[in-house]
Amino acid sequence: MRIAVVEGDGIGHEVIPVARDALAILHPEMEFFPVEVGYGRWERTGEAITDDTIQELASADAILFGAVTTPPAPEYRSVIVRIRKELDLFANLRPVWGENFDILLVRENTEGLYSGVEKIEQDSACTVRCITRRGSERIARCACAFARSRKNLTIGHKANVLKSDVFFRDICIGEAKSADVSWKESYIDALCLDVLQHPARYDVIVTTNLFGDILSDVAAFLAGGLGMLPSGNIGDSHALFEPVHGSAPDIAGKNLANPIAALRSAAMLLEHRAGDTAGARQIEEAIQSLLCRDVRTRDLGGSYGTREFGNEMLDELERTIRR
Repeated sequence: MRIAVVEGDGIGHEVIPVARDALAILHPEMEFFPVEVGYGRWERTGEAITDDTIQELASADAILFGAVTTPPAPEYRSVIVRIRKELDLFANLRPVWGENFDILLVRENTEGLYSGVEKIEQDSACTVRCITRRGSERIARCACAFARSRKNLTIGHKANVLKSDVFFRDICIGEAKSADVSWKESYIDALCLDVLQHPARYDVIVTTNLFGDILSDVAAFLAGGLGMLPSGNIGDSHALFEPVHGSAPDIAGKNLANPIAALRSAAMLLEHRAGDTAGARQIEEAIQSLLCRDVRTRDLGGSYGTREFGNEMLDELERTIRR
């Protein structure tokens, strides 16, 4: 497999190398090649991402992606949003799990308020929320495919206010009925609270782009914070795996970042792209082994820096392979 490695900006330069090295330990035959996008590239060259960059990413079997900072220039929209749209990575899978709960958030990844249809005028600004039948049907089918092997499907929406959510909800309900999947619906604001209070009630949740972004960040509280959660951006032909957290410029370069989200993103790459569930399990078992020995970064109440935690993680994987 050829893996494009995008460190991005900020703490991406610290956490992504740990995840890449973990993959290399488990799969020394993998080929890794760097691709630069983001704010740092924009500062140096005037371009955060180009058409050629998109082609580089499209040539990979999978992409391991760090967080990026979008340049402040008004002509730039989010770099990662552009990649998701141009590679048609329509499904964003964001798992959250812990004691007595295991939730998979399935977020539509190319439409909604992140469609990029915007204008800013002197006295007003407008962002168009684009929800299509095609986009809604395929994300609903994706969620139903996961729900078949699990328990139930929850459709998160705001149909009491937004007509576009009535459209989205009704399509999701139709797909769930066709797939013979048990479903329920919930207003997204109430859902955010109930997931925190009663996470065991939920299994697979499907929702629109912005709502899924917010809900997954809210649910990160259950797992110990944003430094713990991975995500997979999945399309028919391409796949990109990234931590849920951002570039965190306030702590970048200070050896404070938690690499667990990046490591778990690498595990998702193995499971969803390489078909290596055993390798994904080895990464998770190594993480749990470190946490049980109180090898923790500061956000988890420990004293380990990014480098020190990363070194311990890679040593643990090496020991696992030798056993």
